[in-house]
Amino acid sequence: MISAETKQTCINILLVDDDDVSSEAVFRVLRKSPLNFTLTTAGDGLEGLEILRGEHRSKNIAPPMLVLLDLNMPRMDGLDFLAHLRADEKLHKTVVFVFTTSNRDLDRAASYQKHVAGYIVKSDVGPKYFKLAELLTSYGTSITLPQR
Repeated sequence: MISAETKQTCINILLVDDDDVSSEAVFRVLRKSPLNFTLTTAGDGLEGLEILRGEHRSKNIAPPMLVLLDLNMPRMDGLDFLAHLRADEKLHKTVVFVFTTSNRDLDRAASYQKHVAGYIVKSDVGPKYFKLAELLTSYGTSITLPQR
């Protein structure tokens, strides 16, 4: 049997969320999981795009990567971020999971129309996000993300 540690590569995760408490909870639960990851945070969609494009003054991220995206943020919300991401020739194939408090069908439909890999409601993954860690660990050990 192959363990999660030996089968997976490191996944670089960009968490785009303006809620510091939520971001810290994600970091804590992932640190306790067998997932091999690095976590970079962005406070809104504009900062997230800067990081992905290599234009941020102090933060960067390299493939293989995925984005955990909140929808409700200042300056640039998650749906606007997705529109810009999908319109960018270099970034349009980026794997994105929406990770939000919104349980609205309208937000869910709009997200899937922009080709997200999944839509996760924060309250559905438990108060300490254990189900998120299980999902990302399973994902990380089951798939191969593009290196570019």
